[in-house]
Order: sequence, then structure tokens, then C-alpha cells
Amino acid sequence: MMKNYIPELSEQRMVSHAPDWPVDFGTDRDYIYSTLRAVEQRFGLEGFPGFAQEQIPARALIKQLIVWWRTLEPANEMQQRAYGRLPGAIRLIDTFSTWLIEHAGKEHRD
Repeated sequence: MMKNYIPELSEQRMVSHAPDWPVDFGTDRDYIYSTLRAVEQRFGLEGFPGFAQEQIPARALIKQLIVWWRTLEPANEMQQRAYGRLPGAIRLIDTFSTWLIEHAGKEHRD
């Protein structure tokens, strides 16, 4: 079951700040992609059909995770566990995106 959803400004900003290309999330990679897989498996969804995880643009990934966080309604404990990981994965992508922006800004100043 999915709820209706109107994006909040903060969510729109997170999406717009994320790179529109695939990125290597470093040590956070496993948590982010295992969360994606858990939600897909537990809810019977396919977020990025035909794409390997390393092909998914960060912007599309964070957008999909936010939409799932705001629209999915867990019906059992297994779904609740997968659903409960979404905020952490979203925050990791947002933090990484912010770091990329700040790092790019420092390179231009140096």
C-alpha cells in the first residue's frame, strides 16, 4: 500500500543537490544498496529495473528512497525493518552529496 505524497522543500533540495550520475559512496555503499535491495525484496518493488547498482545516478537513488519513505506503509515486521532503514540511507546520500559540493567549491578556491 502506498500513500499520496507531496514533496517537502527539504526533500526537493536533497534531490537537487545529489549528483545526476553514479557515485562511489565509499564505506557507506553497502548500507545504502542493501537498504535498496531490502525494500525491493520486502515490498515486492523494483526501483531501477535493468540497472546494476553502480549504474544508478545518486539523484535518482535518493529520490526513489525518499518517495518510498513517504509513501510505503509497512504491513509486517520484515517490511518495517526494511522501511526503517530508509532514513539512514537517505541521510548518507545527502551527506555525501553535500561533501561533494563542498569539496568542489574548495577546489575552485585553491
